[in-house]
Amino acid sequence: MMWPPCCSFLTQYTHHHLVAFLLTFFSYVLLHASRKTFSNVKVSISAQWTPSVQNGSLPAFSPRELWEENRMFADTGEATLFLGALDTIFLFSYAVGLYISGVIGDRLDLRFVLSFGLCGSAVVEFVFGTLTEWLHLYNVYFYCCLWVLNGLLQSAVWPSVVAVMGNWFGKSGRGFVFGLWSACASVGNILGAFLASSVLKYGYEYAFLVTSVVQFAGGVVVFFGLLTSPKEVGLCEGSATDLRAVEKDTDSHRPLMSDDEEDSEDVVCDGGYYSVQQQDEEPKPQTKAISFFEAFCLPGVIPYSLAYACLKLVNYSFFFWLPFYLSNNFSWKEAEADRLSVWYDVGGIIGGTVQGLISDFLGKRAPVLCVSLLLAMGALVGYSHSSNDQVVNGVLLAVTGFLIGGPSNMISSAISADLGRQEALRMSQDALATVTGIVDGTGSIGAAGGQYLVSLIESKLGWMWVFYFFILMTGFSIIFIIPLIISELRSMCRDRQTRTHQL
Repeated sequence: MMWPPCCSFLTQYTHHHLVAFLLTFFSYVLLHASRKTFSNVKVSISAQWTPSVQNGSLPAFSPRELWEENRMFADTGEATLFLGALDTIFLFSYAVGLYISGVIGDRLDLRFVLSFGLCGSAVVEFVFGTLTEWLHLYNVYFYCCLWVLNGLLQSAVWPSVVAVMGNWFGKSGRGFVFGLWSACASVGNILGAFLASSVLKYGYEYAFLVTSVVQFAGGVVVFFGLLTSPKEVGLCEGSATDLRAVEKDTDSHRPLMSDDEEDSEDVVCDGGYYSVQQQDEEPKPQTKAISFFEAFCLPGVIPYSLAYACLKLVNYSFFFWLPFYLSNNFSWKEAEADRLSVWYDVGGIIGGTVQGLISDFLGKRAPVLCVSLLLAMGALVGYSHSSNDQVVNGVLLAVTGFLIGGPSNMISSAISADLGRQEALRMSQDALATVTGIVDGTGSIGAAGGQYLVSLIESKLGWMWVFYFFILMTGFSIIFIIPLIISELRSMCRDRQTRTHQL
């Protein structure tokens, strides 16, 4: 079978690559499923925290003293505000944790860091949602501490899984593979909604119980089954994970993307496996992880981090506010709004995969992002004027998700891996987790601050101004990467001129 040139890299992957892909994929699926569970049970939690005559979550014959003892808030409005505060607390602690866990991931075994993050977060979620309800332990400060800890633990997962994927999958085909793989967050949202809705009738504590148990089990599987690098099974990274479809003497892929990850003087690849040659000179010392400041100063890290802060703000605003907007603006039932909001995730899955494949074909990422984000600004204008028709709304949501979710997935996965494997790291290449933590951490800070701004703008000016705010943030995403866009376009022009002269 003849593969298209842009997909020929698929023939060089082994079953070890597939296992690494699936284990890292489902690790983040389970993590996002737990986040979605918390979003889906907020109504039930709010009702439980505000016992009143109208609250049907407690038996009618419960003594009034017990009701007053359990009550945390006077009404559901106060409970809802606290739940929103928990979202902000989580995102800020998650952002801080990403900066720390990225550095840790480059210095410790990624398998240990990933498993610890998954299992630790599962335990915290069990205590937060299940154990406190079983023990009737309701305390604002205790909940806040648990959610800070949960954000810190969950922050260990994303840098670790991106680093493992970066070890296994080289530059050639990385955009397509990471674009497909980055669908893990959207799949997790769907899985979390399904798990929560299937047991919510028994009480919200059982939704937390199911997701935390499944997540803990996933952490155990990762601990015993994940291989963090091809070297662990004797595979050669240069042969199995980097096709090197572009000639070595061209700089067309060099501004941000370089995969000279192995020193050919020390190791020889024979049939895709490592064989060590004896040498007369002294062996070179092993590469060391770079510092946080050095990683922050790498070419492209700051522009992409700032661009992702603006883009993740828009992306997470759709995640948190879309069902509420659909119900509030079109008076649709909550279940209908939840089902319709899935189309945004579907568009993001397709967008990340297609745009990643296009960027592989071109050998450039920034121009693809620029075109998609420019179109996204128009899509946001169109969606803000969407009619009260679910079919039309679903189509516009899918298009918007394609143009916003796609670039967001590319920056957080494929581009982060490119930045952590670039030419500037020839002498010190352990930077994948650190760079990923910086990019995603900066994005999470933007997303955390944006949630408050969205609620403030909506309450003062209305939803139309919220969409204007999204358009502005999307425009800032483009502005931050303009130098990279210009550099890569110039490189493409030089490559074209070179090929013309050769002909």
